[in-house]
This record gives sequence, structure tokens and C-alpha cells, in this order.
Amino acid sequence: MATLLSRPQRRPPLLRQAIKIRRRRVRDPQDPIPQKEIEPPSHQLSPEERTLLYEEAVYTVLHRLGQPEPNHVIEASELLRYLQEAFHTEPEEHQRMLQRVRDLQKPIFCLKATVKQAKGILGKDVSGFSDPYCLLGIEQGVGVPGDSPGARRRQKAVVRHTIPEEQTHRTQVISQTLNPVWDETFILEFEDITNASFHLDMWDLDTVESVRQKLGELTDLHGLRRIFKEARKDKGQDDFLGNVVLRLQDLRCREDQWYPLEPCTETYPDRGQCHLQFQLIHKRRATAASRSQPSYTVHLHLLQQLVSHEVTQHQAGSTSWDGSLSPQAATILFLHATQKDLSDFHQSMAQWLAYSRLYQSLEFPSGCLLHPITSIEYQWIQGRLKAEQREELAASFSSLLAYGLSLIRRFRSVFPLSVSDSPVRLQSLLRVLVQMCKMKAFGELCPDSAPLSQLVTEALNPVLTASFLIQDIVGDLHQCKHTWNKIFQNALKIDLFSTAFLELQWLVAKRVKDHTVAVGSPVSPEVGESLFQLYVSLKELCQLHAVPSERDGVLALDGFHRWFQPAIPSWLQKTYSVALARVQRAVQMDQLVPLGELTKHSTSAVDLSTCFAQISHTARQLDWPDPEEAFMITVKFVEDTCRLALVYCSLIKARARELSAGQKDQGQAANMLCVVVNDMEQLRLVIGKLPTQLAWEALEQRVGAVLEQGQLRNTLHAQLQGALAGLGHEIRTGVRTLAEQLEVGIAKYIQKLVGVRESVSPEDAILPLMKFLEVKLCYMNTNLVQENFSSLLTLLWTHTVTELAEAAASQRSSPLASSRLKIALQNLEICFHAEGCGLLPEALHTATFQALQRDLELQAASSRELICKYFCSRIQQQAETTTEELGAVTVKASYRASEQKLRVELLSASSLLPLDSNGSSDPFVQLTLEPRHEFPELAARETQKHKKDLHPLFDETFEFLVSAEPCRKAGACLLLTVLDHDTLGADDLEGEAFLPLCDLPGLTGPEEPGEVPQTRLPLTYPAPNGDPILQLLESRKGDREAQVFVRLRRQRANCSGGPPAICLPACLFRPLAGGGGGGGSLGPGLQAQSLLREGERTLPNMSWGGVHY
Repeated sequence: MATLLSRPQRRPPLLRQAIKIRRRRVRDPQDPIPQKEIEPPSHQLSPEERTLLYEEAVYTVLHRLGQPEPNHVIEASELLRYLQEAFHTEPEEHQRMLQRVRDLQKPIFCLKATVKQAKGILGKDVSGFSDPYCLLGIEQGVGVPGDSPGARRRQKAVVRHTIPEEQTHRTQVISQTLNPVWDETFILEFEDITNASFHLDMWDLDTVESVRQKLGELTDLHGLRRIFKEARKDKGQDDFLGNVVLRLQDLRCREDQWYPLEPCTETYPDRGQCHLQFQLIHKRRATAASRSQPSYTVHLHLLQQLVSHEVTQHQAGSTSWDGSLSPQAATILFLHATQKDLSDFHQSMAQWLAYSRLYQSLEFPSGCLLHPITSIEYQWIQGRLKAEQREELAASFSSLLAYGLSLIRRFRSVFPLSVSDSPVRLQSLLRVLVQMCKMKAFGELCPDSAPLSQLVTEALNPVLTASFLIQDIVGDLHQCKHTWNKIFQNALKIDLFSTAFLELQWLVAKRVKDHTVAVGSPVSPEVGESLFQLYVSLKELCQLHAVPSERDGVLALDGFHRWFQPAIPSWLQKTYSVALARVQRAVQMDQLVPLGELTKHSTSAVDLSTCFAQISHTARQLDWPDPEEAFMITVKFVEDTCRLALVYCSLIKARARELSAGQKDQGQAANMLCVVVNDMEQLRLVIGKLPTQLAWEALEQRVGAVLEQGQLRNTLHAQLQGALAGLGHEIRTGVRTLAEQLEVGIAKYIQKLVGVRESVSPEDAILPLMKFLEVKLCYMNTNLVQENFSSLLTLLWTHTVTELAEAAASQRSSPLASSRLKIALQNLEICFHAEGCGLLPEALHTATFQALQRDLELQAASSRELICKYFCSRIQQQAETTTEELGAVTVKASYRASEQKLRVELLSASSLLPLDSNGSSDPFVQLTLEPRHEFPELAARETQKHKKDLHPLFDETFEFLVSAEPCRKAGACLLLTVLDHDTLGADDLEGEAFLPLCDLPGLTGPEEPGEVPQTRLPLTYPAPNGDPILQLLESRKGDREAQVFVRLRRQRANCSGGPPAICLPACLFRPLAGGGGGGGSLGPGLQAQSLLREGERTLPNMSWGGVHY
């Protein structure tokens, strides 16, 4: 902090207190260091912490000061791109953060200036020395003198004359020296670096002395000249020794140089040099991290994030990180440490904590830890650390030591000789541990730690030594069996290998048995690991002598596996705990990004596959000889593997929630969910391989004699099926969640499709929906494996069809909206089929889809088209009717193209129902061409009425003048309506028959019809209710033609059987005397038109557009 430094004799009355940093003496801390072992915190940050850290890093880049260091990145855009990659930030989120940081208040810019010392300055006193002190400050808003002749003239009292007194700082006075040492630090604030300059003036303090005192200090003639010179100047006036003027924008973030003292005249051009250190720092940073956390903690988290990214990038490129940071990372960390004014010691400590934590989870050379160890040791002063920092550093030492010992304990597998650099890696690890344990910091913070040599010796316990002995014996026996034994066997028929094996196996058995007995029970994890290596070595030894001869007798190693039975629980627990830790670490490091275009799962799924493969490898190594115990061990392996699978599902879902928390980009969250689903699908494939990896078939053959039939299959397969069912449920849940996210958009676009204005064509109306689906489905196809994508398509198709059905039900009366929905359904079917790459036709054509397709086909049709469809359905009904419960009519009909006449001979009716009270009927037949809009000018015709006749013989002929084109259309038919004439009331309906016109002779071929066959048509009744076409027409309230048609058909239905509520007016069925182009009983056309007009007066709402019913 700043202190007031006064001159011994006097000081300017208004000279401001200097903001100054003094070095404090280091005192031993009074509070003891906690001795308990502290687990190092995880280097993973929560989403909230990562957001704050990202804000801090961006703020550092945007408020950069000074010239760049050599090999540092100059462009801010390149640094921001690197931060975006290192923090895995989406472009939209990056832009929002960038704008947010730009809106924050700028920091207070400061120059931290340290006046170290000077050398070779002028001696201004009669003694040949000076009493130097310095005045320094920052001049704002004025250019700095340059080297050109026209540059601003140097001023002798530049600080006093140009910088306000309250902004001027002063060092101590060093008496009688030409090489003063100050080592004082000042904090100088400035606003704009582009027009700010640093000024330092060095002065010789001149005190008032008598001539006698000065003569006493006289040493030579130069001193005498100084006495005469001082006699000419004012008493107490200080002498100018030189100055240093620098532009701030020319300085780097950190400077440490000797600067020449510039003269005000050329009398003494060489005035010595001044050693200055500069650092451009910030005060009052506006970021949330700077306001709420210590600078050291923020820098540690930033270092961990960037180093983790660097290591991951190297691993992705299949290279090992060598400890050197990229220029971008080095630049950002340097800027942050400088701006936050972090000491070199705290930077070294942050580097040690970050590297030591990451070394235990990521793979990089241990030699990267040596530099921070050396830096901490060189600068170690315990008193500068807070209590929590001491605890954190002690925990890092203990954690790395424990991790290093675990690697040493397994050094034969961790550093196998088959890998060329294994000895170098082991040597590097030992060197790091040795250097760490030699540190003063380690000795003070971990005083109770045993010597490293003792810890390593305990790690390399006797059991492990026995394992090494056995492996050496195995190697020698290999050589004996394949080399030496052949020589002795061929020459002397001596089996050297058997002799050597029998001798050595007794030695090995005794030593191993003694060790296993000494271990006892329970077995610790560390000892259990060593015992497992010993067990594997013994198995390999026994396999060399796989077929002992009878003369060998009982071998000492027979049944050796029983010696290791107490260690089995430890082995199984160790296998599970190691696998669980690896799964947790893999998930925590997973950024839920696909590995590539073809590999759509993430890194944790790969690590999990490797983890399960390692479990299977352990099971194969164990290969327990006892069948029943081997079965129980396999059950445990399967149980642990299935449990790990379900744990992984929970962890990966939690990881997705963690990464997507606070994500405003829904696409990023959906992408992560896709990766999660793919990871689970990959896990299901891996789990499905367990029977093969654990050799269930071979195990089943071994345990057949000791287990009940089917017990193994039932137990193991039940475990496996339970795990697969759980994974299937998790996958379906994930796919269901993805589908729900898309279903909202689909429903929204379908509603927009229905509500679009009428002027928009159906093709343009469905375009937004199709674009939405194209983008989303392409995205999902890219990010999901095929199985999950097909499941997603099925869910989306079901939902889409349901939404369309609901929309269609609400738009029954709107042909235009229904037409759009119909076209949308057709395009969606094509979209989801995707030329055979999507859903299969049987998956698309569900019952709901087929019903919707039929409904939309009807709803999209015009009223006239619906009327045609109605008659098509009645024609179909007529063709399917085989019984004559209502009676039948017999006709002969043909078309003469030359005359454009339709000739109908109505021959007879038979088996009619008696509708009168006398048990008979008075039948007649009405003939009309339907639909009426196709034959608007043709009136209905009627036969003569027959009294009390249920089998009338009409034998009447009718001709209709009509062109062939409307007769060939679908639905065109001759409607034969058989009625019972009532004198006092309305006529009753006996039944009706429909004769399709398109199949009549004369219309089906170019030739004129010859002999026309008779056609017998059973009579039918119209359905009173439930006809969908009539219901649809009835819903079109604004369509008069539809309403008239429905009303007439309903009246016809009501007239069939029993007293009708509404019947057709009798005038419509009155016999006509002639008309049209025919003879017979037809009346003139004028009379027919008169009768139709009478019908219109009776039913005024039943005619529209010139069409009469």
C-alpha cells in the first residue's frame, strides 16, 4: 500500500503521498498447518462458474494494454476465437457474451512502476557524490518528445512543471552515492494510453551548509569548482541529474530495463542510467469473477480450463502434450496474470495446482510438473500464503504422491517394456516425486509424510517381488522349453524342461504360499492388486506344464488358486471401483460432441467400451478353476457391468443437464441430447456382447455337472435382459424428449397452415412446414444413429398424423383448408419415406393415416365432387347388393352415339313391399339422371301407375337427349326410384336402384349397340343417418347446392318405410305427358318445366344455379 516518504530535511508542502508498495518481512505463521489428508477439488467447473470465467477471459482480451510480447498473438479476434473453442461456446452465445462484456464498465488503467536503482549518476556535491531522489508521474494528453530536431525541448523540471502536484510521486533520498538503490514501487493511474507518457526526474537534494562544512568535505579541485558554482545559485536549490520520458503505448505489459538519464543541456551528456520495471495493470475490474473471487483463484480456474483444452486437442490429434501452451493460451494467461497483478510465485503455484490435478485425469508427460516445482521452491515463503491456500497446496502434494505411488505399484503394467518410452516415463515420474518431496514447501506443509524411499518400498511389497521372481522364472522356463530342452532331448533324450519345472515349482509354491498366508484376511486393495499379478503369473507358470506325466506325481502348485480365495472380494471390488472411477472421469471430461460424421457418439462412450473390455479382460485373466465359484464370479462381473451401464446413463444425463444449463440456444441442447441417446445406444451394443466376451457357453459346459439345468442361463440372461430393458427405456425416453421438442414446432406450423389467407396457394401454404421438417430431420439424421432416428421418425409421424387429423376435424366445412391439409399429408408421406431411407410404407400407412387420408379426400373435394362420390358409393352399394328383400326392377339401357340419346326400357318390377293398408301397393317408377349438375336440363321421367300390383309390368321406354361425355364420368347413373302412389298423402318409397351409365352399351365402345341385355337391379333404401359424405355436405352451411342435395336425400330417406315426417311433394312425381326427345308417356317439355316450377314453390330452397332436384 502507499506510504508517505518524507525527506530528512524538508519536502514540498503539497507533495502528495506516493501510492507505494513496500516489501514486508516474512514471519513464521503461528497457526499450525492441518495434518489431515484433503482431497483435491475437481478441476471441472459448473456451468455458472464457466460462464463467469468466460466473461473474465473475454474482458481480459478486450481491455488489453501495451505492446505484445514476442511470440504472443496480436489480433484480439484470434484470441476470442480460441476462447470460444476452449470453452465450447456456440457462436450465438459467444456474440451475446461479447456484447455483454463490451457493455461493462472499463477498469481503471494503472502503470505499476518500480524504481529499482541507478548507476553512474553525476556527483553534484563538493564531496563528489550526490543525494539523489526521483520525482515521477504520468502526463496525460500531451505528446512525448521525440528524436527529431523539432521535437519539444526538454524541460529541466518536467515533472514539477507539467504534472499536478497531487499526481506527483517521490522516492526516498539516498545520501552520498553515485549508485543509489531504491526498489520502490508506485501505482500510477491514467485514462488513455494513447496520449499518456511516463516522466521521471532525478534530483540531487541540496541542503543548507556552511562554507566550513563544505571545505571539510573538499577532496579535489573539482570539489572547489562545485563550491564556487553553488555560491552562485539560490540556497537550498536541488540540482537536476537527468530524466526519463516514455510513451505508455510503446511499453509492453511488462518491462524491466535500464534507461539512460537524459540531460537538459549538452554539458554532461552521459548522466548515468536508471533501472526501471513497468507493469500495466487493472483496478476495479467490472467482471463478476473479479468482484467475488480472489485473483489467484480466478487465474487458477482459467489456467485449468485452457490447459485441459490444450491436452484434449492434442489427444484428439493422437499426439501427446509436451507441456508447452499454444501462443493463444500463453497470451491470454500472460495478459490475465499481468492485469490482475499476480506475483510470479502465485502464478507458479496456480500452474502447479492445475497441472498436478490434470495429470491425474489426463495423459501428458509428468515432466511438465518440474517447472512449477522449481519455481515454487525458488520463491517459497510460507507466510505469503493464506490458510486455505496452504491447505490447497498440501492437498495437491498428498494427492499427487498417492497417485504416483499407485502408478509405481503397477509399474510393470503402466510402464510396460513393450512400449519404447516406458523407462523414460517411469524415470520422469520418479524424478518429479523426488523433487516434490525435497521441496521446503512439502516439508513444511506435509511434515508427517514418510520418506519417499520408504513409501516406494512399501508399494513394491514382497508379494510384488514374488511376482517379479515368478515372471523371471517363467521367462527362463520359456527359453528352456523352446531352446535348451530341444538340444538335450535330441542328444541325450533328457527332458531338461520337466526337470527344471519340477524343481522350480516347489520353490515357487513354498514362497507364494508363505506370502499369501502372511497377508491374511481381509485383503486391502493395494495388496489385492499385487496378489492378482502374482496369481496371473502363477497361471502362466502352470500353463507351461499343462500336461503333467504320471511320474511327476502331485505338483506343489496343484490347486494354487485356493491360496488366493481371500483376495477374490478385493479383486472384484477393485475392478468395479476402478471402472466406476474411469466412467465418472470419462463423463466429466465429455463435452457431448460427436467424434465425427460417421461416429455419432461422444468420447465417454468410447471410454466406456474400453472400460468394459478391461473388465472382460480381467475376467479372462482370472479364469477361476472351480466351476461353481467361477459361476458366482461371472455373475458378479455381469452384475457390476450392468450396474455401471445404468450409472453411466444417470451420469451422462446429468452431464447433459449441466452443460445445457443456462444455454439459450435450444439447438445446442438438442444436439447434446442426440449425443446422449447415441451414447446409450452404443452402450446397449457393448452390453449385448457380454455373453461372447465372458464366454458364457464355455462356462455353461464347465458348470453343467454342479448347477441345475438352465440355472446359469436364467441367472445371467436375466441380469443382461434387465440391463438392456433399462437402457431401452432410457433411450426411448431420450428419443421421446427429442420428439416432444419437435412436436411443438410441427403443431405450430400446422395451425399456421390452416389459418393462412385464401389467396395463398396450397403448395406455398405448406412450404414453411416442409422447410421446418427438412431442417430438423436432416439435423436429427446427422446427429442420431439410424436406430434412434427411425424411432424418432415413428414418434414424429404418429404425432404429425394426429395433429393433421385434429386440424382436419376442425376444418370439415372448409374445402380450401382441407385441400391444404391433404397436400400437406401427401408431402409429409414423401418426406418421412425419404425414398426408402426413412419409414417403410407399412409404418406410414397406419389406421389413423388411412382414415385421415379418406377424410381429407372427401373434405378437400368440392360439393359437386362430393355429390359424385356419393353416387359412386351408391353404385358400389348397388353392385354389392345381392338380396331382393325390397324387390327389384328390370331395365334395358343403351346409348346411341349417332343420335346422342340415352334409351331406357323399363320392363318390370317384382316382389315389391306392400305399403298400403290393403296389403298391396300402387307402384310407379321415377327415372332421373344423376348427379343433377351434370344433367341440368333433363327433367325427371315417370312411368304409369299400376293399381294394387306388387309385380307390375311397365314395359315403357324413355329417351334422354344427352351427350356421351357426362355419361362417362364417375358417379353418372340412372336413378330408378320406385314409389307407392297415395291419393291423399305423399307417395311412399318402395326402394331405389342405381344403374351406372359408363358401362352401358354404346358408351363402352365405338360401335352402335345391338341387342341390349336386360339388367335386374335389387332395390335399396338410403341410409337414414351415418353417411359421411352427406354429413360433410351438411356441414357446409354456406353452400346452398350442398344443403339442397342433403335435404332431398334426407327426405328420400325419411319416405322409406312408415309414415314419413317430410316427403317429396306429389307434383314432382306427377306423370308427364311428354318432353325431351322421347315418346311413350312423356308430356311436352313446357308442362314438365311448369311442374318443376310448382315444385320450387313448394320447396323454395331446393334449387340453385339452374340445377333442379
